[in-house]
Amino acid sequence: MPAIGYTLVTKLAAVLSGNVAFRMGPKARVSTITATVSYTQNKQFSVPVQTSIWSKNSHYNYIGDYRFYAYPQSTFGLGSNASAVNENPMDYNFIRFYETAYRKVTGNFYVGLGFLFDSHYNITDKGNTNGTVSDYELYGKSARSIASGFAFSSFYDSRDNTYNSSKGLYALMQYRSAVSTFGSTSDWHSLTVDVRKYFKFPASSDNVIALWNYDWVIMNGSPGYLDLPSVGWDVNSATGRGYIQGRFRGAQMYYAEAEYRFRILANGLINGVVFGNAETFSGAQGTRLQRIQPGFGPGLRIKLNKVSKTSIAIDYAFGAQGSRGVFVDVGEAF
Repeated sequence: MPAIGYTLVTKLAAVLSGNVAFRMGPKARVSTITATVSYTQNKQFSVPVQTSIWSKNSHYNYIGDYRFYAYPQSTFGLGSNASAVNENPMDYNFIRFYETAYRKVTGNFYVGLGFLFDSHYNITDKGNTNGTVSDYELYGKSARSIASGFAFSSFYDSRDNTYNSSKGLYALMQYRSAVSTFGSTSDWHSLTVDVRKYFKFPASSDNVIALWNYDWVIMNGSPGYLDLPSVGWDVNSATGRGYIQGRFRGAQMYYAEAEYRFRILANGLINGVVFGNAETFSGAQGTRLQRIQPGFGPGLRIKLNKVSKTSIAIDYAFGAQGSRGVFVDVGEAF
């Protein structure tokens, strides 16, 4: 279906999006394939495809993430102390190929092995618009960077609905190794932790408190500048409502968010949310964490599908240093 999106980094976006949901067996978890083609007001072209395929007995889960981006995007330096006045307009192409196979160990717990490949190429920048030396130049400019290697992952998932959970827990831990043996520009290793908890409040209502912790840390080595942890560059591009994607970047990222989801209409057609988040980043590898940056705001949810509980999400978010704006998407942030 055609759609319109809006974020601080894209401005208006024309989107053609499709998805399919199916079961490989009568007792299998729901498998999904989602594909999108978009072109934005900022001349960004992107084609992400994401898959989650469950075997007929749900003993195996195959997760894929494939992307092509032609993506003009500004960066603002390293660390959460980075000032918005240090804007550095950049442009690059981006290819991603992620494929991970998970095997059930017991209950809702799975372990997996994956191959992860990211390539940023045709990278150009204009330098800081205020005439200062950019952190990108200090970190080390490059026309191309490749991150390629294996990842070891595990997750626990007891959520009642992956699109719009009302109860349950999701917890993922992933260790990634990018090594020159598989074509990486440099050797480095990272750890990602993603934990989400949902429960009804009050317990007898349909209102939900959702909690999220997302930590992304470079353990050693020096990734390419665009491979560093950055707000809005998590798998679902959902962190940091209140800030433009890429606003903060660094070797360490720690992020937390809470959201309260509540009914507005009794039939569930229109619902509301209020949310708040906080994030902190270090600068380059070996430096300390910097100040905590907050984000918060209200939002509306317009139900698209009663079965999957998918909604159009319209949020107005505020951040520090006067950052604010509308965020329009399909589905919940987390």
